[in-house]
Amino acid sequence: MAEELEAETTETAERDDAYALDRKAVAAILYAVDVEDREQLVELMEPLHAADIADLLEQINAYDRGRLIRLYDKEFDGEILSELDEALREEVFAALTPSVLADAVRELDTDDVVDLVEDLESDQQDAILDALEAGDAAAVRQSLSYPEFSAGRLMQREVVMAPEHWSVGDAIDYMRSSDRLPEQFYHVVLVDPRLRPVGNVTLGKIMSSRRDVLLKSIVEETFHTIPVTRDEGEVAYAFNQYHLISAPVVDDNERLVGVITIDDAMAVLDEENEEDILRLAGVDGESRLSDRVIETTKRRFPWLAVNLVTAVLASLVIAQFEAAIAQVVALAVLMPIVASMGGNAGTQSLTVAVRALATKDLTGANIWRVIRREVAVGLINGLAFAVIMGIVGILWFGSFQLGGVIATAMVINLVIAGLAGIVIPVILDKAGVDPALASGAFVTTVTDVVGFFAFLGLAVVVLL
Repeated sequence: MAEELEAETTETAERDDAYALDRKAVAAILYAVDVEDREQLVELMEPLHAADIADLLEQINAYDRGRLIRLYDKEFDGEILSELDEALREEVFAALTPSVLADAVRELDTDDVVDLVEDLESDQQDAILDALEAGDAAAVRQSLSYPEFSAGRLMQREVVMAPEHWSVGDAIDYMRSSDRLPEQFYHVVLVDPRLRPVGNVTLGKIMSSRRDVLLKSIVEETFHTIPVTRDEGEVAYAFNQYHLISAPVVDDNERLVGVITIDDAMAVLDEENEEDILRLAGVDGESRLSDRVIETTKRRFPWLAVNLVTAVLASLVIAQFEAAIAQVVALAVLMPIVASMGGNAGTQSLTVAVRALATKDLTGANIWRVIRREVAVGLINGLAFAVIMGIVGILWFGSFQLGGVIATAMVINLVIAGLAGIVIPVILDKAGVDPALASGAFVTTVTDVVGFFAFLGLAVVVLL
């Protein structure tokens, strides 16, 4: 039995670390850096994917990072920069020689270059853009002119398009003769004479159709164009909702200006989810493990201050019942249980509401049904835990009245917690405030205040 358990534990650990960096490989890489063995370093780095190299650079300290980059030198490619955490990019740019940086940037598609340079100072942007060909530099500058977090920033300018009257044979001949095709693409975009997209044709359909088949006869049924100013979060939602692989981006005149692919859309979706998780805990969505102490402190301080204010409000409620607590010490013992249960129940409802708002599943059409459901859940859970805590109160302190007080307070607070967890995020969303960032403090305040007031208020009425 012990051997089976050990084998199962080992298998689970290996499965959990399946795509993690091998610690022995990392140690060997750092040793090659220590002894300045460039040949050995290149050999060790060769099997690693660009994303793994980026993870390695993020996990080691700044001193080792600088030495590794300088020793690796001209082997450093653009894909590594693209995968690197935003917080470290400026540091890595500074460590690279100008020629290596220029070569690395030239390898990237325009959307990746935009992602690299959009947060840099103008002089740093110019230095990188000067390394590009004139046409590519102009395309990147055009993308940078669009609003931040818009489709124009997310799109790549390299698009494979064809007139709507072309046949499969025309498209194949064009792609075979062109030397400007993107490294990866999924569709040929059909356009009308005014350069407006009218349909997408997958490469699979092109390769499986006869040469004389017209492209417009094999377009995909699902076709969406993305306005260039559309928020990237909305773009990611559209990709996820309609199962898109790529979508053309159009300007104000409905003319084709670029294309967004699924990898970029899913990266945005991942970032949105990460930000929501962090904000639910009162942490700025831009926080990274590589951030410095002072940066992290500045980002967390404001919401800790808000939490302090809410804690003071809860304390003021408790202060109103100071005499009752002094007479019945058991109230001080049981009081945190009511508030804690309410806080946890509120957080459960809050998490569901914030996620549903982000995915547009919670709307005016179903809001009242969801509210009734959460209140009902709070009532049922409240009654269940009321029985448990009522028994605990009776057995622990020998008082039927005290058991009844905490049981009643438990029901009240869990019902209010379910209600607040849904209603507060919806109200904040309607007011234009990010519910993921602000809801937690308000829900906690409501559950604490209601929990303390219900428990202590009932105690005064019943016990004193």
